[in-house]
Amino acid sequence: MGWFDAFIVVFASGIRLAVPLILACLAGLWSERSGVVDIGLEGKILVGAFGSAVGATFTGDVWAGLALGVASTVVFSLVHGYASIDQRANQIVSGTAINMVADGLTALVGNAIWEQGGRTPQLPDQAQFGTIEWPFAREIGSVPIVGPIYQRLLSGHDLITYVAFLMVPLTYWALYSTRFGLRLRAVGENPAAVDTAGISVRALRYSAVVICGVLVGLAGVYLVLSQEAYFQPHMSAGRGFIALAALVFAKWRPWPALATCLLFGFLDALAIRLQGVELPAIGPVPVQAIEALPYVLTVVLLAGFIGKAIPPRASGIPYVKER
Repeated sequence: MGWFDAFIVVFASGIRLAVPLILACLAGLWSERSGVVDIGLEGKILVGAFGSAVGATFTGDVWAGLALGVASTVVFSLVHGYASIDQRANQIVSGTAINMVADGLTALVGNAIWEQGGRTPQLPDQAQFGTIEWPFAREIGSVPIVGPIYQRLLSGHDLITYVAFLMVPLTYWALYSTRFGLRLRAVGENPAAVDTAGISVRALRYSAVVICGVLVGLAGVYLVLSQEAYFQPHMSAGRGFIALAALVFAKWRPWPALATCLLFGFLDALAIRLQGVELPAIGPVPVQAIEALPYVLTVVLLAGFIGKAIPPRASGIPYVKER
């Protein structure tokens, strides 16, 4: 059973590493389904992480950190929405600018406040999300196969982890089974037809931008209040761009997005696990080779195994109301 226990450990670690990817990927899905391309996910994760660290550090309260982190990201999302929707700016340029501003601003302000190179102090336990243990997890944990799955994979995660997984079916239901979701997807495909029906294209796109801000804000909050217990510059470490790659890989659909993010998380956890490990007839495994697997796999599959990844037709195209 040694191999099974090792698999459980790696997969549980992969789940934790996949949580910010899942939230950021769903955030991009909401935005791009409405026709607003969001390259700024990376910067928004940083803003959410920094805001949560500031809120939790000064108040010592985890909920204050959560609120400030999400609110900060929503503000940045509205800035991107204003530039993309109202001013009809190039959405790629706007998102790139948000990445650059967030990267420099969080480090600058953090260093000005704490003078630790942009790093915040370590958060106390009460300012972090603790793990949630499911009923009878310890008792069931001794049962072969079922026990470790229940105790280590299903139980023992924090609140944001469960929210991230809950958001996948909720997103699917909202987009495909509600009037709001139907209209939102229509705006991403043919905004002129939606406008002709008397529905506000601007309001729908702003709604998607705000939802995007909340979800990607939770991704940043997770890094600080659940994973690291502090903020440091550049701690998003490319997760926003990985989420964008996962979104393309999943063809802008919620369930494939979840599977793709779990794949990225699992391979990331595997890379950590294989550090210094020697495999028979291979020797030490280069960590860089394992870390490159998600990207290589994405390129290979997109090149010919899953067909073309076609975004919503109006994605990235500002809508000009006909008079």
